[in-house]
Amino acid sequence: MSFINYASREINCKIVYYGPGLCGKTTNLQYVYQKTAPEAKGKMISLATETERTLFFDFLPLSLGEIRGFKTRFHLYTVPGQVFYDASRKLILKGVDGVVFVADSQEERIDANIESLENLRINLKEQGYDLDKLPYIIQYNKRDLPDVMTIEDLRRELNTTNVPEFEACATTGEGVFETLKAVAKLILIDLKRGK
Repeated sequence: MSFINYASREINCKIVYYGPGLCGKTTNLQYVYQKTAPEAKGKMISLATETERTLFFDFLPLSLGEIRGFKTRFHLYTVPGQVFYDASRKLILKGVDGVVFVADSQEERIDANIESLENLRINLKEQGYDLDKLPYIIQYNKRDLPDVMTIEDLRRELNTTNVPEFEACATTGEGVFETLKAVAKLILIDLKRGK
């Protein structure tokens, strides 16, 4: 549901980072923001609670190339991980063009990952979207920690539709830009098809 601004000749696309609480969604955006050239980014807006968790969203426009003479600008959002912020999650998903599901690789977080992924499917469906038809990537974050599940086990639980997936450690940046580039590429392919 990208927005085309004919006056500025820009196509604005929305990427939402979704996942359970404390899985690394905000850390992904912060890393991208820190490593992006100042002229390629807008202001990051972060609204947090006392516990440092994202309450609403982070907003980060990035310019990444042109399509038919239009600049493509990506707006990156995170959703709050906590289930009791479900209304905010739904609001942030409105007009989404692509989704990055950030999974916490720690074994004790698998139930939270499964619950969050199911919540994503339900919230998208309520708004007329089908996750299986959207540009969608899974990132297995926190691969640097002890007691992480194997990629095979994570894949079996979370990636039953075989979407592109990446291992990551958002605190060091490993896999962060690879994930972003992959979802952006899928969105651009959709745009070029005229979806």
